[in-house]
Parts: sequence; structure tokens; C-alpha cells
Amino acid sequence: MSDEVVIDGLQYANWSPKIFDEMRHGGVDAVHVTIAYHEMFRETVANIEAWNRLFETMPGRLVQAFTGDDVRAAKASGRTAIIFGAQTPAPIEDDIGLVEILHRLGLRFMQLSYNNQSLLATGCYEAEDPGLTRMGREVVEEMNRVGMVVDMSHSAERSTLDAIEVSQRPIAITHANPARWHAAKRNKSDTVLRALAETGGMLGFSLYPHHLAGGSDCTLEAFCAMVADTAEFMGVERLGIGSDLCQDQPDSVVEWMRVGRWTKKIDYGEGSAAAPGFPPQPDFFCDNRDMPRLAQGLRSIGFDAAEVGLLMGGNWLRFFDQSFGAAS
Repeated sequence: MSDEVVIDGLQYANWSPKIFDEMRHGGVDAVHVTIAYHEMFRETVANIEAWNRLFETMPGRLVQAFTGDDVRAAKASGRTAIIFGAQTPAPIEDDIGLVEILHRLGLRFMQLSYNNQSLLATGCYEAEDPGLTRMGREVVEEMNRVGMVVDMSHSAERSTLDAIEVSQRPIAITHANPARWHAAKRNKSDTVLRALAETGGMLGFSLYPHHLAGGSDCTLEAFCAMVADTAEFMGVERLGIGSDLCQDQPDSVVEWMRVGRWTKKIDYGEGSAAAPGFPPQPDFFCDNRDMPRLAQGLRSIGFDAAEVGLLMGGNWLRFFDQSFGAAS
């Protein structure tokens, strides 16, 4: 067994024994999984309950992780550690006290907005971005206190910069790419990425086709060149993988992700008006078994073995160690 850890900073797959076996085949030691897009508190708890049944019925494959050391123990036992995250603040509703409750249940990442304006921050699809709200600032402080990571993957520019400034602990953008490489609404400006790096935050590179230059036709070489370019101005120690893999999900899930309950209309989202379902994955990354191909591509572009280890999971593990405990 290799000493290097492999961590995916974000997935929302249609979970099954097949996928969990593919994780082990690809050497994936930990995955940050989305347990809420628009779900309120009680619905999120029901999703946690469903995960508990998976941990109970597949103890040889999976284990929930609350700390970085839990990830290390999972790797040592040949299992994949599962870390809960929410791509929305909806689970805390309008009650700041639920931040601590959800942290105790294992939630370790929470986005302050998902595309739209929330009670906390502005999403990247809004025309105006006034930044963090009064409640948003209070919630960031509470997340800092308990050890829940502020994730701004779907948030707008000013809100993201506000979060970086207000948070007393490093934040994360778990699944996005530089806008200089591909100008998707969800990708991040150099201004955001520099501020993220300067404050010790983490960027997880997305492999979702709408975030890639060339979309589904993006090549491994192009993706790895983008990683190398980003490392030049952010530093290799601030980077990881956040694939945003939505493997085996039915196309109806895209509608839930984008529409939820906030509109009666169909919002196909960026880059998908002609094809409202999930786009095909690039051929170099179809599922978790392709993680070694990413590592090989990074070596081929010029990263040394130690740097590849950091990019493939070492940086995320260090970030978990620093972020998941209560503030001292």
C-alpha cells in the first residue's frame, strides 16, 4: 500500500456498491460527498440516516470520517473515508444554532450559497452581488468556531472575497477552475484565487465538463497544463482535486440541482441549453478508477513525485487536519 493519500474534494454520485468498488480500484482514500443541494434540516438528517445505513451494510468498503486521522485510519484499513458536505446553507434554515448540530452529525463543509442569493451570500448566477449578509458574517464566525469549512464554490465574486476576508480560518473552493482558463460563471477569477492562496485556502480542480475548456472534449494534457499554470501563481500546496463527479445520476437530478423548489421554470444552467442532462465526462476521467491517470498526467506535465502526492490528496489531508477541529 502506498503512503500517499488520494482524496477527491467533491463528488455527488448515485452511490452504489459498484461505485464504492471503483473507489477502491482507483485507490481513492477519501471523498467529500454532497448530502444537500436544497434540502432543509430534517431532509438533510434523512440523507445522513441513509448514509448511516451504507456504513452499516458495507463496513468493509466505507467509513465516515470526522477528522484527518479518520482518513488515515480508513486508508490503513483499505476503506474509503466519507466526509459530509452541503452545497447550500439550506440545512441550517434561519437558525445559526444548527451549524453546531450539523457539525456534530459530521458535516464538515458548507457552501454559503448555491447559484442563487441565500440568507448568507450571493450565488454566481445573480445579476447583483452585495456580498455577505449580516447573517452570513455571523454564520462564518460560527463555522470557524466549530470547525466547519466555508465553501464558496458556487458563490459570486464579492461574496467570495468577503468570505475570505471575514473568515478567521482558511476557506475552500472545493470544485471549480480558473476563469482565465475557461470563463464559466462557476470558475474563479485570478483575484479570488490569489486571495484564497494568500490566506491558506484550498482550490479543488473540477472535472465537470461545463467547467473545462473544451467541455467533454477536454484532454488530460490540457487539464494538467491548467493545473501547472495555476500552481505558478497560487503555489502547489494550495491545490487539490474536486472532481464534481456525478456518476450514474439520472438526468432528473440535474433539474433538482438547478431548480430545487425555488422556481416553476426549467433552468438548464450554464452551457447546457441544448442538452439539459448531464454532459459526458472527458474520456480521461470517467470514474474513480481514472484517478491514477490524473496522477500520471501531472507527472508528465512536470510535477515531481512529492508535488503529485500533494495535488492528489496530501494538501486536502493537511487542510482537514487544520480545519475540522474546534477553534483553539
